Amino acid sequence: MQNIAINIINQSSNQLPDYATTGSAGMDIRANLTEPVVLQSLERALIPTGLFMELPEGYEAQIRPRSGLAIKFGLTCLNSPGTIDSDYRGEIKVIVVNLSKEPQTINHGERIAQMIIAPITKAKWNLVQQINSTIRDQGGFGHTGKQ
Repeated sequence: MQNIAINIINQSSNQLPDYATTGSAGMDIRANLTEPVVLQSLERALIPTGLFMELPEGYEAQIRPRSGLAIKFGLTCLNSPGTIDSDYRGEIKVIVVNLSKEPQTINHGERIAQMIIAPITKAKWNLVQQINSTIRDQGGFGHTGKQ
């Protein structure tokens, strides 16, 4: 595990993203709202966080759902995991969707997602005419059956 310094601006009244436990991979991020947002069933909204950051080149931030919100309230993130590139400087916002059958309310300061900082590996393509076969080969969706 390595630590990297990241410049961040916090325009909300919320605390900075933090790790809930020493073993946490993701930092909780919170909603920055002037009034609660009520999501009807299957409705989605773009929730601001008030956070702006400067990721070092070679890193990304991934925005992922919080499992507790998903199982308890049916709230999850669309476009998951969302990727924040190192050259993005706008506000971090989270697309939240209500997959439950009841309206759900998001309040200011509520933990709405988790953010993971990860190193980037970039691909360099080698254009070829043939690739090696494997035992699986072209077996795709559901080829191993249900067990």
